[in-house]
Amino acid sequence: MTARDTGHATETDARAVAEQAEEQVERQPEEPAVWNEADDDRTAETLHWLRAKRRAHHRQRRRDRAVLVYCVVLAALGYGSGYAVRFLRELKLGADHGSLGADLQRALPAAFVAVTLGLAVLAARDALWRGPVVVSGPSVGWLLAQPVRRGAVLRPSFRLSAGLAVGAGLLVAVAAAVVLQVTGQTSFGGGLLALLPAAVCLPLLAVSLGMAVERRPHLAPYVRRATAPAALLLALGAGQAALAGAGHRWAPLELAELWSGPWGWAAQPVVSVTGGPAPGWPAATVLLVAVTAAVVLYAHRDAAHIPNAQLRSRAATATAVTSGVFALELRAAKLAVLEAGGDEPKRRFRLRAPRNRHLVVVWRDLLALLRAPGRLGRAVAWTAAAAAAAGLGAATAGEKRVLGLAVGLLCGYAAVGALAEPARLETDNVRRAAWSPFRLRTLMLHHTLVPAVLGALLGLLAAVPYALAGAAWTLLLMPLCALPFAAAAVFGACRGPARTDLLFVGGATPMGGPGPFVFAAWYAAGPLVSVTGLVLALNTALGHGLDARSVSSVAVVAALLTAGLLFFVTRSADRLVKH
Repeated sequence: MTARDTGHATETDARAVAEQAEEQVERQPEEPAVWNEADDDRTAETLHWLRAKRRAHHRQRRRDRAVLVYCVVLAALGYGSGYAVRFLRELKLGADHGSLGADLQRALPAAFVAVTLGLAVLAARDALWRGPVVVSGPSVGWLLAQPVRRGAVLRPSFRLSAGLAVGAGLLVAVAAAVVLQVTGQTSFGGGLLALLPAAVCLPLLAVSLGMAVERRPHLAPYVRRATAPAALLLALGAGQAALAGAGHRWAPLELAELWSGPWGWAAQPVVSVTGGPAPGWPAATVLLVAVTAAVVLYAHRDAAHIPNAQLRSRAATATAVTSGVFALELRAAKLAVLEAGGDEPKRRFRLRAPRNRHLVVVWRDLLALLRAPGRLGRAVAWTAAAAAAAGLGAATAGEKRVLGLAVGLLCGYAAVGALAEPARLETDNVRRAAWSPFRLRTLMLHHTLVPAVLGALLGLLAAVPYALAGAAWTLLLMPLCALPFAAAAVFGACRGPARTDLLFVGGATPMGGPGPFVFAAWYAAGPLVSVTGLVLALNTALGHGLDARSVSSVAVVAALLTAGLLFFVTRSADRLVKH
């Protein structure tokens, strides 16, 4: 055979081998996908293995929860049962409640609107850092990385949150049914049956709203922007309920509220059973149940699609908050929540820097307040609540006056404390104070100026309606309360790490040791001293008719409280530097 024949044979063999390979490739079936949920689902095996590994841990955790529940129930029965029995007995005997039942009946439509709006705000704000679905860090980092269905891991957490919310709603419904029975509005069974749709549906709607915010991170900025208007609407709803209870009702507005949404639909059975006008309550109840079922089913489906980034950040935040609470470092827990949920939006403002170094701290505090106006909004809201509570308390006598003054002054402290946030930021890490030309004790004293002055201005504005009504003394006393409150707020900022050793002070007694009370007194020393001192002074002055002598005595008490608290501010700041 010649070389030409040999080459031709080789070329023919190669062509035959290529054709045979092409035929085999054509006959070969398509390769299956690397992984799909149907063919390689390991959910059952993984969760079974995980339950076996976690069995001992879960057993110990159930014991811990049982002990915690036992302690809470024991404390509630030991310290709260006597007051509850006394309250219910007074209501049953008709002591001091007069037309309370009729007042409650008139306030029901607006009260349901306010409660529903409050639940919505709480659920949406909670979803910024936690939400209905929270799984542990190992579950996010390991379990969801396995070939398991996300719904089997995440949806039980949603169901647990929904169940706890419904349980809390049922407890509130039982308490409300007791009040309705004692005040003569309806029987316990009838009141509980009427409250049942609201007790079940409203918490479920709130949990579903939280699920929507947690599932969609782009909604977080809108929630933060809408918080202030929602709080204003909540205050208006509470005001409408108070006016309606006092007899000032607006029937067209109440009718619109009863049919405007789930808040009104939930109120209609209760309004009807207490004798109010709600002829269409069966249709409203059907609407409420249908909307709730649809929303909950949608949220249950959504629970399986939460991004892993959301789950990781929530797991880390939940761990930080739990650690802060168990270590009694509530400030650390609050900072963890703010950092995860995103604090209030910042505005860009500029103020010309002062040439006098003694005004630098005031300039910085004002600039911080202008860039975070939400703090001023909270101060205004707390001031309004303080003026209303204190005014109601001053118009009564005895224990009710003391209670009203205490609630009003506590709200006033919260208003001034909202303006003292720069001092707290300064003491969260004392190294931040390195910018200041002053020592820390002097710096803290300067931080009291802006809360004191702005708090006094807010108090003056809140006193104007009372002054126009004839109580001119409020123009002096209400702004005067801001001074000890500012000193108390800065003193709380300089408190330092939690003194957990105080929990074990004193000996054991059958009712427990005094340690927790000593720790609570240390932790809340600022508001406790300022509010208690002012309550005693104002109650005595009101008892003497608020003449010039009694008003001057209140001013002296406020000055002494301010001076004493400022003295302890300097001492605490020095101790904080040495710590």
